[in-house]
Amino acid sequence: MTPEELVADHTVYSCVMGSRAFGLATEDSDTDVRGIYLAPTPLFWRFDKPPTHVEGPADEQFSWELERFCDLALHSNPNVLECLHSPLVQYADETGRELLALRGAFLSRRAYASFARYALGQRKKLDADVRTHGAPRWKHAMHLLRLLTSCRDLLRTGELTIEVGAGRERLLAVKRGEVTWHEVESWVVRLATESEEAAPASPLPAEPDRARVADFLYRARRESALKAPA
Repeated sequence: MTPEELVADHTVYSCVMGSRAFGLATEDSDTDVRGIYLAPTPLFWRFDKPPTHVEGPADEQFSWELERFCDLALHSNPNVLECLHSPLVQYADETGRELLALRGAFLSRRAYASFARYALGQRKKLDADVRTHGAPRWKHAMHLLRLLTSCRDLLRTGELTIEVGAGRERLLAVKRGEVTWHEVESWVVRLATESEEAAPASPLPAEPDRARVADFLYRARRESALKAPA
């Protein structure tokens, strides 16, 4: 079975991500599709295991195998967690709907460290752009601010919301380069500080509910095995 067939025939969930899901789309925005496929259980009984992820087959399309997705989500990977909270769901079968119902089990205070680590990496890239070119890549600066805002609000409320809502115009002004780098830096520092202050008292549990996720994955694998031809 080819990677393309896994995506075409065994996807359990797909959604639109990126600027369109964040409420930051403009006329030239791409449509980024993210998906999850459940590789048939018998494929794991061979020496050559199914891929943990597949790029394509369409442009701007990327999919994870269900187990890999769950593992990343349990470690609070920002890009993965946000997929379960996209307002633009394209497809969800019974397994996908169960995964969506389970999305709260992945959330924990681990998000503070993982989101902060990802944001730090993006900040270093922006600083390098400023040193080399005299200005950051403003689109990347906008998305860093969006991510930090999402992290702060998650820690404060226990809910992950990826749409920027009323923050859209101010963030798009950053993308257009209408906000100075000094202002962006100050904004980044403020959001990071607010996230740090929110983390200790967050309503989120200290750890994700790994047992619930493991039970879900076991049942999905077992059902797939039972459906396999003899």
